[in-house]
Amino acid sequence: MANITRTFDILTNSEENFNTDVALSVKRNGKWDNFSTKEYRKNVDAFSYGLLAMGYKKGDKIATVSNNRPEWNFIDFGMSQIGCVHVGIYPTISEKEYLHILSHSDARILIVSSKELYDKLLPIYKKTSNLEEIYTIDEVEGVKNWQEIADLGTSKAKEFKDSLMARRDEIKPSDLLTIFYTSGTTGLSKGVMLSHNNVVSNIKLAHKVVTYLKPNDRALSFLPLSHVLERVGNYLWQSIGLTLYYAESIETIGENMREIKVNVFITVPRVFEKVYDKIINKGRELSFVKKMIFFWAVQVGDKYDPNPANRSAYYNFKLAIANKLIFSKWREALGGELKGVISGGAALQPRLARIFWAAKIIVQEGYGLTETSPLISATKPKYPGVRFGSVGYVPDELEVKIAEDGEILEKGENLMLGYYKDPERTKEAIDEDGWFHTGDIGTFDEHRMLTITDRKKEIFKLSGGKYVAPQQVENQFKESQFIEQIIVIGENEKFTSALIVPDFEFLHNWCTIHKVKYRDNDDLIKKQRIIDRYQVEMDKYNPELDQVAQVKVFRLVTDNWTPDNGMLSPTQKLKRKVVIGNYADIIDGIYEKS
Repeated sequence: MANITRTFDILTNSEENFNTDVALSVKRNGKWDNFSTKEYRKNVDAFSYGLLAMGYKKGDKIATVSNNRPEWNFIDFGMSQIGCVHVGIYPTISEKEYLHILSHSDARILIVSSKELYDKLLPIYKKTSNLEEIYTIDEVEGVKNWQEIADLGTSKAKEFKDSLMARRDEIKPSDLLTIFYTSGTTGLSKGVMLSHNNVVSNIKLAHKVVTYLKPNDRALSFLPLSHVLERVGNYLWQSIGLTLYYAESIETIGENMREIKVNVFITVPRVFEKVYDKIINKGRELSFVKKMIFFWAVQVGDKYDPNPANRSAYYNFKLAIANKLIFSKWREALGGELKGVISGGAALQPRLARIFWAAKIIVQEGYGLTETSPLISATKPKYPGVRFGSVGYVPDELEVKIAEDGEILEKGENLMLGYYKDPERTKEAIDEDGWFHTGDIGTFDEHRMLTITDRKKEIFKLSGGKYVAPQQVENQFKESQFIEQIIVIGENEKFTSALIVPDFEFLHNWCTIHKVKYRDNDDLIKKQRIIDRYQVEMDKYNPELDQVAQVKVFRLVTDNWTPDNGMLSPTQKLKRKVVIGNYADIIDGIYEKS
């Protein structure tokens, strides 16, 4: 990787070291559409030539709102190798956010992937004076297509060949590569400016923790490329020589994994939880004897310790049987050749990491922020670089320390250039000594292992003066198979309480077994027998928490919290203020406010 100093050097590196017939692939209309390294280069350069012919200068901003697809890569490298700045935007944000980002970023053009996104963004485009044009990637009648820029470039290739070479040579590692608008859980998003060096230095660190991957391995991509973890992962896979496959849709992930026999993918804990729940629900449908064996294997997996010295010969014998009879089928369901999974964006329940490691699937939890490009720490592929409940090892190249109030501070080449057009907020985030204040509370030990205990802003104080870290409590309760989602509340109140979204698939099965009749979910959550059953779960997990953090009162609700209804951020983080605001009446009832 020595010759990679700017992101677009990754493609040159691929040409020199991995030239392949399938560099990028996407499932469209039921079939895989492949692009070779040669076609990749041709598309990238055509787009660059087109932008040069249109008069685009270094520093000009181009915004994209796209699903994951090879065209995203062509456009991304096509703009970055001539010094244009990529503003990648989530496809699932509000009109207010789109207006803010598109105008604040000074984007000159907007490229969207589909007719659906074009229809959604056209009214916003019309309100944004700095935008000169809107293009689509899919063919949409009467609308300019990105291919027009590439076709113009192809026709002008000879004329602009020297200009492209000169532009490439001009671009320094310290130059601005991209602006990520962070989907903050409060207020309008901030534009995080990352340089080529921020991102490339992070890719080099990541190389050290995915040592089990080799050229021609297969990665499946489905998290949005507007998410810094997925985007840097995308560059990382290419720099190793992996083939990148783009999932058809979020619904077809499992099927696509099996088709390509996936070796690695990046996910967020929410997706992980759903994969696990699906496997467990399949186990419940087995015949009596098979079900006994299945759940015996789960119990064995739940006791897995990554330190071989802590596993007895008898435990290893049981684990080998569990792997042969049960966990081998889990691996088959995920394609049969899965080597590792990267999990980031939020805290992963230690129980999930533990059982997948037991099943010979390396789960590497990473920690970082958009502002840190993103990696600050990561679990290594073997002990002692893995500890369940920890977010892994901080590389020697980065500096981390814990402030007096417990906040994690970081310094390193991965640290952003600042917030776009916002020096005040940049000063708030990076202190005079150059330390970035992450906003996360945690511990950092002598082995350079980092553990997150909560978000600084989310810790609340009860009226008695005691503090509660809600994320810790929520992760504890999410271990229950009865609970799909939970929010812990109690700021300035006498006690801690919670709103719970049941795992209705599991609950319906339980009701069938226990002969509980109900009309619909609204009727179901009001039944005393169900409330009593959830109290059993409270009684099971509460003793593992500090007295003040124990949930004294809970209420069941039926809504599923998603980015679409504004309860989760696009990266699946709980938007606490929104959720609390939506259930104000129920919360007032808990604390008996009139």
